[in-house]
Amino acid sequence: MGIIFLEVTILLKLIYFKMRALAEAPQMLMHCNNIEYEYLMSWEHFADHWSKVKPNLAFKQLPMLEVEGGHQIFQSIAILKFLESRAGLSISDPIQEAKANAILQSAQELFAPLNPTVNFAVDDDFLSKRDAMRPMLANRFQELSNCLAENGSKFFTDDKPRAAEFATFHHLDLSKKLDDSLIKQFPRLERLVDDMMCLQGMSEYLLRRPTLIGVGKGPKLVIGGIEHSTGVEQT
Repeated sequence: MGIIFLEVTILLKLIYFKMRALAEAPQMLMHCNNIEYEYLMSWEHFADHWSKVKPNLAFKQLPMLEVEGGHQIFQSIAILKFLESRAGLSISDPIQEAKANAILQSAQELFAPLNPTVNFAVDDDFLSKRDAMRPMLANRFQELSNCLAENGSKFFTDDKPRAAEFATFHHLDLSKKLDDSLIKQFPRLERLVDDMMCLQGMSEYLLRRPTLIGVGKGPKLVIGGIEHSTGVEQT
């Protein structure tokens, strides 16, 4: 009797929390490149409270991408670079690859304090953090805009969006929740956002993802029609 080999689709698992932050760029990259994946909250994947799970993880933080063989990939940039390779988007020229990685790292440095403020800060704390970070955001936005202008193509390296573009888009998009006038000072970044919005699959993803409401007052994610306070524990 012959052996029958069945082709099995490997489903990647991305694990994170109830917030619009470091799981966004990986999801956008996967969605726009037809990479099948499952998104799970920490408690869904580990079946335990985050305070008990955290000490047992390699770097004591999420997101985490679980891949073939149960391997766990931590750290946002590592996850994005893995997915970039998976999608066949790796840059062959080592100099251009290094430049793209520098942009990716610079974009990810926008995480703090932008993401925590949008997802968790309220009232006077939100206002003070928003006002304090405006100069930093403006400086980094200008630097990213300069990188686009220097290259002269649609995206940072050429006309293909990669990890750097998805990470940048996430932070630019999230900045509108903080102050939607900030990005308007940078027409080249606005064009980048428009180009990313036109990607196949992007509009679908943005419509399907949980809606973030109550920013600055009482942030919540609307998941399946139910409002959940942002955080790391099940509600």
